[in-house]
Amino acid sequence: MVLVPLVLGLIQVGLVLHVRNTLAAAATEGARYGANVDRTPADGAARTREQVSGAIADRFAQDVTGSRETVDGVPTVVVTVRAEIPPLGLWGPGVGLSVTGHGVEETVP
Repeated sequence: MVLVPLVLGLIQVGLVLHVRNTLAAAATEGARYGANVDRTPADGAARTREQVSGAIADRFAQDVTGSRETVDGVPTVVVTVRAEIPPLGLWGPGVGLSVTGHGVEETVP
């Protein structure tokens, strides 16, 4: 009886880490894609949605934003993904995540 909550907790931690790593990789890939010369931050956000939907589930790709920012004087495309991971057990709140990917904008010389 004591092992069931412990095992569910370990599975939940594994699920959260997997989803976080997948979202971070997709956000970074989307930011790099959106930073290309012929692309926009919206293209990067769309690419991130495609990657998240293909890798885990559509519900994690609902809140994806892309924008331009200047980081340390360098023009950068930023893609942010916000998602909530539901709990595995019968009780408890979901785990909210927010990950950000950055890509340095390419320029035409």
